[in-house]
Amino acid sequence: MAATSATTFSIGSTLSYDSKASPLSQSKVLGVRYNNRLKSFSGLKAAASTGCDLDSSFSGKNSSAALRASFAGKSQSPSQRASVNLQIQASFKVAVLGAAGGIGQPLSLLIKMSPLVSSLHLYDIANVKGVAADLSHCNTPSQVLDFTGQSELGNALKGVDVVVIPAGVPRKPGMTRDDLFNINASIVKNLVEAVADNCPDAFIHIISNPVNSTVPIAAEVLRQKGVYDPKKLFGVTTLDVVRANTFVAQKKNLRLIDVDVPVIGGHAGITILPLLSKSKPSVSFSDEEVQELTVRIQNAGTEVVEAKAGAGSATLSMAYAAARFVESSLRALDGDTDVYECAFVQSELTELPYFASRIKLGKKGVEAVIQSDLQGLTEYEQKALEALKPELKASIEKGVAFAQKQSVAA
Repeated sequence: MAATSATTFSIGSTLSYDSKASPLSQSKVLGVRYNNRLKSFSGLKAAASTGCDLDSSFSGKNSSAALRASFAGKSQSPSQRASVNLQIQASFKVAVLGAAGGIGQPLSLLIKMSPLVSSLHLYDIANVKGVAADLSHCNTPSQVLDFTGQSELGNALKGVDVVVIPAGVPRKPGMTRDDLFNINASIVKNLVEAVADNCPDAFIHIISNPVNSTVPIAAEVLRQKGVYDPKKLFGVTTLDVVRANTFVAQKKNLRLIDVDVPVIGGHAGITILPLLSKSKPSVSFSDEEVQELTVRIQNAGTEVVEAKAGAGSATLSMAYAAARFVESSLRALDGDTDVYECAFVQSELTELPYFASRIKLGKKGVEAVIQSDLQGLTEYEQKALEALKPELKASIEKGVAFAQKQSVAA
């Protein structure tokens, strides 16, 4: 996505590089195929199939260094170097529903930075015109359009490739994700109905909590409309992975770009299960460390809510994580064949109809669910997996029941 001033790259311009530096690979970065050492310059990247994390972090030092290294120093003399200009092409339309909110605004900014986005549609029930005007001043390729209120929702979704739904109310101190259900369930239902009517083939990213229930609601709505494609409906659980990677790197004094921790289950409390035994790079944890890290990852949202003392919930980290998932989806749509993320999707990994795990993304959505992550679990992880199932099952059933009840009432 954006580059630091230390590099020769700038969004919306051409990229000059040493043509002898390295072979072009299948990993699409900013619309250009670079070598395997730099699978994603944006930092909003997916883990490789080996489980190794890729170069990370918005314009971080390591990303910039990797970018420079991939283009530098391979020729013996300046005369041997050939300069090639590659124009980055934006090609996808993304809609953010709830764009004026605490997550929606920073999320929209991060999506605006992606050169894979040609048009960014911002929708909310109020206050979205100012957000759109503000973002439109950023000199990145995508056009920004604003849409306000139910009457403009359909137009916001016409021709869209990816729909991101952060709309809803945030958690407040003392509030559980379950407390959010009655308000956010109705919001998600109404928005997904509009998606079904206007862009049924789009990837749908559900952020609105409780994800364990709102994803089943969305699926039921799409089923009722006759357009449900389980490969294109995602509950965004990327924040759990982002947190797990951060906390493990801090705990073990590792370079953050090297760390990749798969997180399975759901997206609330004990349903969040980081598989620390499968962390990359391989690292040993004491029983106490496993317990401490697992609980912290599970309760990280509450940690932010309490730290903000009633002023909000995890908006910035959620926006970053959601933008990472959007970027991964866009890369997959653009033909990158090496895109992996964790997400809450329809699944047959367990007896539950929906489950979060690592998936491979492709042009048509979920290409594969990575079964190996559930093999060879430690005793602690296996017990935690069995313990989370009843709660996750109840949340899923609650969402399904809500959608079916609303359908009958209608």
